Amino acid sequence: MLLLQIYLGIILFVLGACMGSFVTCAADRYLAKESVISGRSHCPVCGKTLGVLELIPIFSYLFLRGRCRHCGAPIPLRCLMTELLSAFAYAAVFFRFGLSFVTAEYLLLFTALLAVALIDQDSMEIPDGLLLFAVAVFAIFFYPHGGWEARAKDALFASLLIGGGVLLLSLLMDFLLKKESLGGGDIKFFFVLALFTGLWQGILMLLIACIVGLLCALASRGGKQREFPFGPAISVAAFVTLLVGQELIDLYLSLIL
Repeated sequence: MLLLQIYLGIILFVLGACMGSFVTCAADRYLAKESVISGRSHCPVCGKTLGVLELIPIFSYLFLRGRCRHCGAPIPLRCLMTELLSAFAYAAVFFRFGLSFVTAEYLLLFTALLAVALIDQDSMEIPDGLLLFAVAVFAIFFYPHGGWEARAKDALFASLLIGGGVLLLSLLMDFLLKKESLGGGDIKFFFVLALFTGLWQGILMLLIACIVGLLCALASRGGKQREFPFGPAISVAAFVTLLVGQELIDLYLSLIL
């Protein structure tokens, strides 16, 4: 049984690396206003079509030493980091939840989180299409969790409370600061993710997102950047919460009770 788990974990690791490569390519094409679903992969500098050996996640970057084989242009390090992150994340979800509907649901959601983080990082924009995709994932896997009536109430209540609370706080900050404090895409992102987390884990997600966002703000301020994308911080918070959120809550309660 252990060997089977390890074998499946390796498969999920490879699948995660492939999905990380796909999401990176899709995000770049979206930002470049190119078709996401058609056309061959190519070097953005020289335009040469990439061959099979240049498209193997992780290994191609290492083998080519981070440069295009045709023109020598540097391949962004984030390509390698995204593939590694996705690979480890897919494996982590599998080892946490096993072969289950929850694993399938969270893998699809994580793919959307990764795409949101990459696109928002470069464009300060969270596409509505990705939010609708996440809602579709929630709807598809809604029933297999069991206890669907209780989950429906918790999901809707959490979405309204977490998302609505963030919206009201954003409006208040906009009034006090006389400028936009939080983008509309970020607020909608909270509305959607709260469907998955429920109320208490949703509050934890909000807390983690604020902490990660604060760290990003401090880092960007050091780089003389006044504005920073909040989507990556929300994505990190959502992944951590869905993976180990209940354990963190239990740990906190055990310390104060």
